Amino acid sequence: MNLPNKLVVIWTSGDREVAIRMAFMYTLNSKLKEWWDEVSLIVWGPSAKLLTEDQELQEYAGKIKQAGVELLACKACADSYGVSEVLENMGINVIYTGQVLTDFLKDETTKVLTV
Repeated sequence: MNLPNKLVVIWTSGDREVAIRMAFMYTLNSKLKEWWDEVSLIVWGPSAKLLTEDQELQEYAGKIKQAGVELLACKACADSYGVSEVLENMGINVIYTGQVLTDFLKDETTKVLTV
């Protein structure tokens, strides 16, 4: 049996404190401190709108990406808020994430954390 070595954080909250004090902090530290071999952050739902409106969160997301965390965003959600292009310009891979999440959930080497 393979031990989980990939972390996927799904950030859905529109609350910026949840982003700063949990989703972003844990995701960044997970990568920098090598708690996980691979780390991904998926921006999903209200978080997509919040991220495009908050300069501090955009800068933090840039640090996370620079550290080597894979950044994804739910295309259906981003499209519904009209922010897909803004997220793409931030270097976030905007894709349909339903199947992606399903694959992560079925993968025994991946842990999924939703905030």
